[in-house]
Amino acid sequence: MPKIKIYTTPICPYCVRAKALLKKKGAAFDEVDVFMDADARQEMEDKSNGARSVPQIFIGEKHVGGCDDLYALENKGQLDPLLNAG
Repeated sequence: MPKIKIYTTPICPYCVRAKALLKKKGAAFDEVDVFMDADARQEMEDKSNGARSVPQIFIGEKHVGGCDDLYALENKGQLDPLLNAG
């Protein structure tokens, strides 16, 4: 299973939804709270080509995007293959 990294803030309902879907899939992930961490926020923006909204989700080296993007992959049947790659 590829390494999953999700950049979040504690007050974000979309972050909660994205993490809930990943947990439902049994996918372990590293969570990075960017709320009060300027360096982590800059890292997130650099990796995501300037995206400032949270969550920003990475599966392996692939930038998935945000919560809606994650659920779109799930609805198209493309999330499981991505999670089970590698």
